[in-house]
Amino acid sequence: MADNQSANIQALLSALSVFTRAPDKTSLENANSWLQDFQHSPEAWSTCNVLLLSPDAPPAAKLFAAQTFRSKVTYDLHQVDPSNLLPLRDTLVTALERYQSGPKTIITQLCLALSGLALQLPAWDNALQSIVETFGANPATVPVLLQFLTILPEEVSGNTRIPVTDDEYRERSTKLLSDNSEQVLELLSMYLQATGVTHTVQSQIFDCLRSWLVAGEIDMPAFGKSPLLAFAFEALASEELFDSAVDVVCEMIHETQEIDDNMPVIELIVPRVIALKSRLEEQKDDSEKIRGYAKIFAEAGETYRLLILQHTDTFYPIVEAIGQCSAYPDLDIVPITFPFWMRLAQTIGKKTTISPLFGEAYKVLMGVVIRHLHFPSDLTSMTGQEADNFRSFRHVMGDTLKDCCLVLGADACLLSAYGLITMALSRGPQSISWQEIEAPLFAMRSMGAEVDVMDNTAVPKIMDLIPSLPIHPRVRYAALLIISRYTEWINRHPDYIAYQLQYISAGFEDPDPEVSAAAGQALKYLCQDCKQHLIEFLPTLHTFLTTTGTKLAQDDRRQVYEAIAYVISAMSMEKAAESLRTFSLDILSQIHAISSKSTAVTKQELKEVGYGLENLEVMLHVVGPFGDQLPAACQNSCQEAWSIFDTFISKFAFDYDTSERATRVLRHGITLFGQSALSVASSVLSRMVTSFEATGFSSFLWISGKFVGRFGHESDPVLRNAFQNLYERATNKVVSLLQSKDPRDIPDVLEDYVQLLLQLIRMAPDVFFQSSAFPLAFRATMAALTLIHSDLVFASLDLFRDILTHESLTPSSSPPPKFPIYSSAIKAVMDKEGFEFVGYMLSGLVGDFPEDSTAIVVTIFRAVALLWSTQLVAWLPPILQQLPPSSAPNQVKQQFLLDVTNSLNTAQYDKVKYSILALHRASRKARDRRRVTPLNQV
Repeated sequence: MADNQSANIQALLSALSVFTRAPDKTSLENANSWLQDFQHSPEAWSTCNVLLLSPDAPPAAKLFAAQTFRSKVTYDLHQVDPSNLLPLRDTLVTALERYQSGPKTIITQLCLALSGLALQLPAWDNALQSIVETFGANPATVPVLLQFLTILPEEVSGNTRIPVTDDEYRERSTKLLSDNSEQVLELLSMYLQATGVTHTVQSQIFDCLRSWLVAGEIDMPAFGKSPLLAFAFEALASEELFDSAVDVVCEMIHETQEIDDNMPVIELIVPRVIALKSRLEEQKDDSEKIRGYAKIFAEAGETYRLLILQHTDTFYPIVEAIGQCSAYPDLDIVPITFPFWMRLAQTIGKKTTISPLFGEAYKVLMGVVIRHLHFPSDLTSMTGQEADNFRSFRHVMGDTLKDCCLVLGADACLLSAYGLITMALSRGPQSISWQEIEAPLFAMRSMGAEVDVMDNTAVPKIMDLIPSLPIHPRVRYAALLIISRYTEWINRHPDYIAYQLQYISAGFEDPDPEVSAAAGQALKYLCQDCKQHLIEFLPTLHTFLTTTGTKLAQDDRRQVYEAIAYVISAMSMEKAAESLRTFSLDILSQIHAISSKSTAVTKQELKEVGYGLENLEVMLHVVGPFGDQLPAACQNSCQEAWSIFDTFISKFAFDYDTSERATRVLRHGITLFGQSALSVASSVLSRMVTSFEATGFSSFLWISGKFVGRFGHESDPVLRNAFQNLYERATNKVVSLLQSKDPRDIPDVLEDYVQLLLQLIRMAPDVFFQSSAFPLAFRATMAALTLIHSDLVFASLDLFRDILTHESLTPSSSPPPKFPIYSSAIKAVMDKEGFEFVGYMLSGLVGDFPEDSTAIVVTIFRAVALLWSTQLVAWLPPILQQLPPSSAPNQVKQQFLLDVTNSLNTAQYDKVKYSILALHRASRKARDRRRVTPLNQV
C-alpha cells in the first residue's frame, strides 16, 4: 500500500514537473491528461493528503493537492465511505490550520473544499460555528476565517456542479447561510471595530460582507442597525478601502430594492449617498474615484427611481449627481449612467405628470451626449482601435438620445439638434469646425427611429437644411445616413425625392470611399421605402448605372443594383419583367462576351464579370418570382440565360469565386423561372456534376441539391436518369476525395454532398436506394460524423435517421412495390457498416456532437436496436472499450452496456432512450469536470 502511494506521488511529481519546463505540446497534453485521470481516481484522496501535509513537497504539488480536494469534494464524494466523511472534514480543517499563513491560493482551494463538503454533509451540523471557533479567536487566523466566510455563500449559491437535490440544497443552504447571517453580521462588526485592525483585514471584511449581500442572505433591517452600514460610507474616504467600499455600498443599495420593506434602511442610505455629491467636484481629477461614485449614484438612481419620481425634492440630488457623471470627460465612465437614464425614461413614459425638473435634466443630458459625440479635432491622435471603439460607443450614446426623445418628445429633440447646427452655421464657414455640424447630424440619425412619419414640424427643416450643409466628407457622410434613416418619412413627403437623389448622386462622386458607401446605402433605402414614387426615375437610374456606376467601387455598385431592384419590384408584372430583362441583359452580355473571347482572359476581366454576377444575384433576390405564369418578356429567357451560363461555366468552372457566384445566380434563377426551369434541369445537372468532377468545388453540389429539391417529384425519365447520373458521379468523386484528403480538409464538400443526399432520399428514394452508389454514400456520410461542424453533423444525422427509420423497414402486408428493394439495400449496408457506424455514433455522443443532437441520436439508436438487436449486443463491448475514459468513465460504460443489453433481451426498445441519455449526461459531466481546472496553470 505504501509502495503504491509512493509510486503515485512520484508519478504525480513527474507529471507536474513537465509544466516547469518548456515542453512540446504532446508532452503537455499527456501530462495534463494523466493528472486529470489521477484526480478522478479513489487513490487521489490519500495521496493528496500526504502531499498537502508534507513539508518537503514542492509548492506546485501542494497546490495541486488542494485543488484535487476541492474537485473531489465536488464530484467524487461518493468514493468516500460515509463513516470517513467527518474525518475528511477534520483533515481539511487541519490542512487549513497548517496553511494559515499562506499561500492564499491553497487557503482558497481548501475553503472551497470545506464549503462544498458542508453543503453535502448534514452530519456537520454546526459547520460555520465550528470554523468560527477554530479560526476566529486568534488574530493570526482571522484572515483565514474571513476567507472561508467569503467563499461559503459564493460556493453554496454558485457551484451548481455539487450533486445535491433541490430539497437537500434548500435545507442545507438555510442551515449554512440564512440561519447564520445575523451571527456573521455581528462577527464582521466586531472585527471591524477591533483594536489594531489593519486595512487588509478591513478590506477582507468588506469582501465578505459583499459576498453575503450578493447571495441575498443579509437581513437589511438588521443590517441598518449594524455599524457596517455607516463604516462602508466612511471607508470611501480611504484610498486602501475605496474599491471594496464602493462594491459594498452598491450591493447594499441593490438589496433594498423592495422599497416598502426597506424604507428605514433606505432613509439611512440616501442621505449618505447624497452627501457624496460634493466629492464629484472635489475629486474630479481622479477618474477612478469618479468611476466609483458613478457606480454608487447609478445604482441608487436605478433602485430608487420610483422614489425619485414620488419624492422629487428629496431624491433629485441623485439625478443631478448622475448628470454630472454623464458629463464627465472620461468616456469609459459615462456609460455607467446610461441604464439609469433608460429606466427612468421608461418609468416617466408611464406617468401622466412629472416634475419639470426631469424635462430639464434630459435637456441637459441631450446636450451632454451631443458634446460627447464630437470627434477629436485631430483624428490622427486616435489609434485605429481607439477610433473603432469610439464609433461603437457613439451608437451606445445614440440609444440614450432615444431615451431623451421618450421624455421630451422627438420633435423637441430634433429641433434642439437642428438649432445647434443653424447656430454654428450662422457664425460663418471660417469659424466653425466640421465636428460641430457632424455631431448633431449623428444625433438626428440616432433619433430617427422615434420620428413620426407624418411629422411636419422638425423633419422638413432638417431636409431643407441638408443641401446647404458644408461640403466636408464627414458632414456629407452623416447627412447621407440621415437620408437613409428618414426614408419612411420621405415616402410620405415625396416632394423631397428629387432633391435627395441629387444629394445622393453627388455623394457617389466624393473621393472618400465611406461617403460613396453611405450614398449607396441611402439610395438603397430610398428605393426600398419610396419605390412607388421612384418608378418614373428608373430611366435616370439606368443612365446613372451605365455612366457614373461604372466608376463606383463594387460594394457601392451592388447597392445601386439592389436599389433599382426595389423599384422594379413595385412595377406591374409586365413592366417589371421588361425592366428586369433590360438590366439583366447588360450583365448577361458581359458574361457572353468573356465566354466568347478567343484570347486569354485577364484576372481583372474575370473579376469584373464576377461583380456582374453579384449584381445580378442581388437583383433577382429582391425582385423574386413572378408566379406560375411568366410575363411575356420572360417566356424564353430561361433557355437563353442557361445557354450563356452553360458556356460560361464550362470555360471558367476552375475559378472558385466565379463558380460560387454563378451557382448563386442559378439558385435565384430557379426561384424566378419556377416550373419553366424544368426544361433546362437535366442540362444543368449534367454541367454541374461534370464541373464538380473536374474541380471538387462544393458549390456545384449545392446547386444540384437545389434542383433536386425543386424537381425531384417529376417523373420525366430523362430527368430521373440525370438524378441517377448526378448521384453516382458525385458520390464517386467524394469517395475519391476522401481517399486523398482528410475529411477536415473538405467540410464544405461533405456538407453540400450530404444535403444533396437528403434531397435525393426525400424526393427521389427510387434513385437513392436502388443505385450502386448507396453503400458508398452511406460510408462517405459516416466520415462527416468525425468533424466538429454542427451543421454538417446535424445534416448527416438527419440522413441516417431518414435511412434507418424509412417506411420500407416497417413490416406491412402490402408494401409498395419498391419497398422490399429499399429495405434489402438498407439491411445490406447496415450488416456491413453497422459496427463502424454505431462506433461513430457513440464516439460523437460522448465527444463532439452538438448538444442539441441527442434526440436524433436516440431515434437512430432505437432504430438500430429494433432491427439489429443481436448484432448490437455483439458490437457494443469492443466499441465501448475504444471510447476514452476521459469522456466516458469505465463505470458509466459498464452501466450503459448492462442497461442496453437488458432492454434488448426484454424487447423493451424504448428503454434504449434512457440508456443513451444517461451515457450522454455522464460524458458531459466528465468532460465539464476536465475543463474546470486548467492544470497547466498549477
